[in-house]
Amino acid sequence: MANAEREERPERPAESDGTAHLFRALGKQIKVLRERAGMSQRELGIATHCGEDLISAMERGVRTPQPDFLDRADDVLGAGGVLRAAMGEAREALAKARTRHPGWFRGFARVEADSVALHEYSNQAIPGLLQTEDYARAVFTKRRPLLDEQTLEKRVADRLARQQIFERWPAPTLSFVLEEVLLQRPLGGRAVHIGQLNQLRRIGQMRTVELQVMPTRLDEHPSMDGPFTLLTPKGRSEAAYTEIQGHARLITDPEEVRLFSERYGIMRAQALTPRESLMLIEKMLGEL
Repeated sequence: MANAEREERPERPAESDGTAHLFRALGKQIKVLRERAGMSQRELGIATHCGEDLISAMERGVRTPQPDFLDRADDVLGAGGVLRAAMGEAREALAKARTRHPGWFRGFARVEADSVALHEYSNQAIPGLLQTEDYARAVFTKRRPLLDEQTLEKRVADRLARQQIFERWPAPTLSFVLEEVLLQRPLGGRAVHIGQLNQLRRIGQMRTVELQVMPTRLDEHPSMDGPFTLLTPKGRSEAAYTEIQGHARLITDPEEVRLFSERYGIMRAQALTPRESLMLIEKMLGEL
């Protein structure tokens, strides 16, 4: 969701629960250990099964490290237990992070974080779960009415925090259908656009994710009513979520949810395959 974290309070991420300073310090430790080991952010990402941008975000204290990451990184960086010692605090911070969202969004954020399956269709902006930090900042910077700097940074950080879902294991089933126009819109400028396309390429290559592009050239479409998300909470029935012009709705009625599921299935059948979608992204990157 492009506008899924509207919080009016100006405090920075995690300030209210006292964890911000802890994880900024932990991020600095990770950076020092990485540089001492002679590794780049990309190399550490490969060794710990996560992206270079995630390593960068953790080192800057923007993202809370997953306990599993700290466990793997401790061995990779030869930290001698220093990073493992923070695993308990990381678990507590991740639990608290879900309560930082505004009340109207908190229910969805909780369901999203614990879902065993998530399927999202987007037609106006790259979904929040797929956004780079720069793209998310561009989204919030251009939003009207204008946000103050502290609120803007908080929303960016809270959005990035939701992306911890990609690091869960066992991994949830994740799929995304994006309108082709989203890949063409250079929101934030050329550099941000290139970074976002690279992010889509990286996530689309993950074996836990299916990413498909809905071509603009198609002369039919089963869902012209706007973006939506389908979620399956662990041990519960599938639900749907919509958020349009600031009006959020978590839908649990089986018949309504079935309609969303039916539309999504038709879109997946009409869209480019995941492989074709990645080829299109590669082509667009080559043309920039």
